[in-house]
Amino acid sequence: MSQLEHVHLKEDEFEALRLVDLLGMQQQEAAVAMRVSRQTLANVLKAARFKVVDCLTQGKALIMHSEREGVTQDDHSHSSE
Repeated sequence: MSQLEHVHLKEDEFEALRLVDLLGMQQQEAAVAMRVSRQTLANVLKAARFKVVDCLTQGKALIMHSEREGVTQDDHSHSSE
């Protein structure tokens, strides 16, 4: 995977996809759950969907990024101390 181009999916982008596309929430309901405006949710969702489709169609690696921890999911050097 190190030879593939990486695309970073932010935590809020993942959460928007999970709530709307996986759980089937309406955008307004998901926006309330995420404590953002409906327009912000729509913008985040659009960006997330673009990244996922870009990776699927262009053979890129989708990397989950946690903004709270500041590390990617494939960063094995991070300890939980």
